[in-house]
Amino acid sequence: MAAVSRARRVRRQLPLSPWLFAAPGLLIIGVFILYPFVSTLVNAFTDKRTLIPGEFVGLANFRELLHDDMFWIGLRNSTLYVLGVVPALVILPLLLALLVQKNIPGITFFRSAFYTPVVASIVVVGLIWVWLLDERGLINSLLEAVGVGRVGFLSDQWLLLLSAMAVTVWKGLGYYMIIYLAALANVPCELHEAAAVDGAGAIRRFVTVTVPAVRSTMALVGALSSVAAFKVFSEVYLMAGPSGGPAGEDTTLVMLVQRTGTGLTGRVGYASAISVVVFVVTVALMLLVLRADRRGEA
Repeated sequence: MAAVSRARRVRRQLPLSPWLFAAPGLLIIGVFILYPFVSTLVNAFTDKRTLIPGEFVGLANFRELLHDDMFWIGLRNSTLYVLGVVPALVILPLLLALLVQKNIPGITFFRSAFYTPVVASIVVVGLIWVWLLDERGLINSLLEAVGVGRVGFLSDQWLLLLSAMAVTVWKGLGYYMIIYLAALANVPCELHEAAAVDGAGAIRRFVTVTVPAVRSTMALVGALSSVAAFKVFSEVYLMAGPSGGPAGEDTTLVMLVQRTGTGLTGRVGYASAISVVVFVVTVALMLLVLRADRRGEA
């Protein structure tokens, strides 16, 4: 009782002490997250430029988006990126996690090898793949040596986008593999044993036991990878260049934000309007994935 009363006295004497501990984190969130978010939202309704404060223009920026060809190109490429990357990042890491799940000699090495691209810098990874896929790169040299001929991985509009998708999938496999490994560790072995006793093969056990057990994890991976894919920037920027590939046809929405809102004459208000669209779409993607998961569980 004495200890409880002493704790109560300390709590009365230091009513602000919990906030003092939380203050550094709250300050970081306020400065680097809340303030930029509110500032972007406000700027989206102005004609602000880099060196000009700007005035309120209402929905003029959003109306201009509807008639901007580059905006629709960026929306198309970002959407295609989601459609191409997310299914691969939901299924392939799960299969990879099943392969490295068992504790056999040397499996730690393979787990580390699969996770290495995750910790590697995206700039380094992008440059390595550019060197591999370049007109005079290793892959084209091998293709030419076997008589196939050189392929324009970085000069063709669609091949460039597919190459960037491949880099994103390759770099993200290890990260989502770790998430699946944690989920698979919680799947009871009795379920697999019972299915095996009933005569279920490996594929059937995967479909009827593994997939239902990790359904919520698959939804989480789908939501995370959807947001990351729609906001893709580094991979496409490094492989396509600042111009966004041939005639800018590989530009994504985030690349368009960077191109429009930077520089001495950057249209900060218009770039903020594009950023608001990106935010709304990513939130919608997460809600759709989570709602689909709830329907599946029901």
